[in-house]
Amino acid sequence: MENILQWISSNQQTIYVVILMIFVGIEIIGRVPSVLHTPLMSGANAIHGVVIIGAIIVLGKAEPGNYLALVLGFIAVVLGTLNVVGGFVVTDRMLEMFKKKPTSPKEN
Repeated sequence: MENILQWISSNQQTIYVVILMIFVGIEIIGRVPSVLHTPLMSGANAIHGVVIIGAIIVLGKAEPGNYLALVLGFIAVVLGTLNVVGGFVVTDRMLEMFKKKPTSPKEN
């Protein structure tokens, strides 16, 4: 317990910055107009590809006998891929909402 308190006291400024970032992020995202949500989500999905690259690097640098690193790296690749693909599916659905539906010709 003493180690945890010492770590908190030595990283107190960093913890304050992270808490402030959380509140500022919530305020900024809450004020974004709904028209901008689709492009922002597409950009976020592209950024999440970095997670996949990092997981691949972890897998490449892991020692062959280090099963924990190999398993965690594999899980990170799978979950990162699901996150990116799922995000693009949701973005595609959102874009479908803005398309005009074809009108059927009126019967005479």
